[in-house]
Amino acid sequence: MKHASKISAQEEVSMDEAKLVHRSLRRGAGLLKYAQEEWVDKLLETTPVGSDNDPRVHTAYLNQATAEAQEVTIARAIELKHNAGLISALANETFKLFTTAADAISSLEEKKFGHWTNYLRLKAAFYAAYAYNYAGQNMLNQDKCGEAIRALQEAKKKYEEAGELCKEYAKTKGPGTQVKPEKHEFFRRLAPIIARTLEKCERENGMIYHQKIPFDPPVLELKATYGLVSPDDYTLPPAAPLWTPVTYSAFDLMKNLAEDPSANSKAAQKAEGDLPPVKEAAIHETTKDHKNTSGCSVM
Repeated sequence: MKHASKISAQEEVSMDEAKLVHRSLRRGAGLLKYAQEEWVDKLLETTPVGSDNDPRVHTAYLNQATAEAQEVTIARAIELKHNAGLISALANETFKLFTTAADAISSLEEKKFGHWTNYLRLKAAFYAAYAYNYAGQNMLNQDKCGEAIRALQEAKKKYEEAGELCKEYAKTKGPGTQVKPEKHEFFRRLAPIIARTLEKCERENGMIYHQKIPFDPPVLELKATYGLVSPDDYTLPPAAPLWTPVTYSAFDLMKNLAEDPSANSKAAQKAEGDLPPVKEAAIHETTKDHKNTSGCSVM
């Protein structure tokens, strides 16, 4: 996941690099899924609350990795000008993944998890706006101008909600980078698209269609026909032939019991020296825009 974030933080991302980002996120999701299904429930000790093996944290990581891989798919679909209905369906599925991730950790300590939760919620609101925007475009293409207007009104509402969540995220203290996602190109680019399409729908409905605007927003497609991301399957490699019963019997853990574990730790620290902190790569740290249609990057 961090490798994908590092690559996507570049000013320009080539097609091969975008594929690498997509593959890295799918692979990360596959590893998380494998650990969750095969090993987490078999741990002998109680998992500490809020640790990486807390089922809630694990669920959040898994859904986030899958959702961010799907962001790459959506960006590609926008670049290639695919059917608006397909983009809407993909965005709706991405909204649900981010929502599931946020709900998973919402009950954990605010001080530690509030920043992460707000990030997931703002991404969910943002992709809900995307889903309604492209649903409106799809309905306009089908001459359903009244429904298109209502969808775009809902897109505008969700976009404004995402904007408020961006401000909340920026001022929430906690682990992670302190940034302003509303300044990011991918976020900024959607507002004028919604405004232009809504204006066009209202103009054509007044001049041509004269359709009634529904009170409730349209129901979004629940499933995309294709393009959905699934975690890569992962299995442990077979044991190397060197690991035989004779090899295992050579290990005698009793020899280490008399040693002072803190001495080993101090010796290791002395050998390594002071390690500088690793700066996390995050696309929203940069102020420069990407040279593509969608402006998309993994945040």
